[in-house]
Amino acid sequence: MQTKIDWRASFADPATAAADCVVAGFWAADKSASKAKNESAGKPKLTAAAARIDRACGRQLSKFLAGGDAAGKVGDMHMLYHLRGLKGGLPAARVLLLGLGAKDKFNAANCANAARVAVKLIDKHGLRTAYFCGWDDLGLDPRRAARILAEAGGDALYTFHTTKSKPPKKVKLKRVTLHCARVNLHSVRRGLREGAAIAAAVTRARDYANLPGNICTPTFLADEAKKLAKEFSLRAQILDEKQMQKLGMGSLLSVSRGSRQPAKLIVLQYRGAQKSAAPVALVGKGLTFDAGGISLKPAAAMDEMKYDMCGGAAVFGAVAAAAELQLKINLVGLIPCSENLPDGDANKPGDVVTAMSGTTIEILNTDAEGRLILCDALTYAKRFKPAAVVDIATLTGACVIALGDQASGLFSNCDALAEELLRAGKASGDRAWRMPVWDEYDAQLKSNFADFANIGGRGAGAVTAACFLKQFAADFHWAHLDVAGTAWRSGANKGATGRPVPLLVEFLLNRARD
Repeated sequence: MQTKIDWRASFADPATAAADCVVAGFWAADKSASKAKNESAGKPKLTAAAARIDRACGRQLSKFLAGGDAAGKVGDMHMLYHLRGLKGGLPAARVLLLGLGAKDKFNAANCANAARVAVKLIDKHGLRTAYFCGWDDLGLDPRRAARILAEAGGDALYTFHTTKSKPPKKVKLKRVTLHCARVNLHSVRRGLREGAAIAAAVTRARDYANLPGNICTPTFLADEAKKLAKEFSLRAQILDEKQMQKLGMGSLLSVSRGSRQPAKLIVLQYRGAQKSAAPVALVGKGLTFDAGGISLKPAAAMDEMKYDMCGGAAVFGAVAAAAELQLKINLVGLIPCSENLPDGDANKPGDVVTAMSGTTIEILNTDAEGRLILCDALTYAKRFKPAAVVDIATLTGACVIALGDQASGLFSNCDALAEELLRAGKASGDRAWRMPVWDEYDAQLKSNFADFANIGGRGAGAVTAACFLKQFAADFHWAHLDVAGTAWRSGANKGATGRPVPLLVEFLLNRARD
């Protein structure tokens, strides 16, 4: 886990801030005003809070901007020194001029990008304290702006060193204060608290997902669930293979037959509302490594199949955030865990297995295993009489083809639940896009030898995968998030993203308020 920053809010005059670095924002030049008679209209402009800093240091910020070296695009940064000795100067050692882009186009994404690069630069300079001026007065909701700052700060400082021989470089930045108007103090403090909890949850999810498969096994995740339960006073139950066999989870257990690692079904329960309140259930795919089984995957990039448990990692993160924020909601986290490897006892194409629901499934492709472990977990979720069930899975490459890495695929049998999740994705910046689960697609899952096949052919692969899961979710409001394109990055910046933790926590926050 990463070092936690002490996030604070203050309405004190930013010109009196005794921090290692004061961050002062400025807007890009208004191009539409460049031809105006007033020459200053077409130049970068300080925010209202930054203007107070400017007056306290003899207009040095304005003079710097007038020099033409600062464009003001999002993330444009200039560290200024030697402003302390001027008459009426600043107690802060440095001022970081931070570009925010065009004022009329400023949005949550620009806010996050600016915050991310600023926090990263401040820590790179080895500074311990920072003071962000007027972050609540940039045109966004003050609470939302504060949350974005804390989330982006956590992202900026994330590194993964668990499996490296040398200890990680320590994070120097310890305290960040957000200057705000007195009237916004409560909202800003609340936003910082939420943002810090989400950042910690994202970090937790990324840490688990980035671990290699020889460390992050089903048993390892089960042990981590017990630690999480102790940390946040949750109830943890770990079902082993014998217990799952008694429950009839033949679909889930068929996947683990090819592995030497025993399957686990992790059950985490957080109770923040009355006992009688129906819980929300989050079901996360926990394939700790997926080689495809007998339907073996190509060797290229197979190492990335350690990320096939990102859905389960997201459930860990979301449950931890709900507990840390003490949300007034009841929550159940279900994480079916297994490996999918080739072996003499592994599933074979053409095998027929029986799920916990009694449904028989013809396995035409052993690499379509995620739905085989999720369907039994969905059936198990019914015993909690949930108000809603959301499953999260790196389920299909087809979803990556459809949506790329920008949005997670959203499928649901309930329009109201789908709208909740779409709104949560938009508000959090962790977007989803709704896809159909029309009954007409079910025909692609027909089998001559079982109730359903586990694949539906080349066409609409992400849709037919969701339609398979839909068969096991008929008794409750259900949504499926296919995060195969959003849960991790490939290439030089390979690593887990922690998505869709922000979306899930936003969804839970809204549910807790309703």
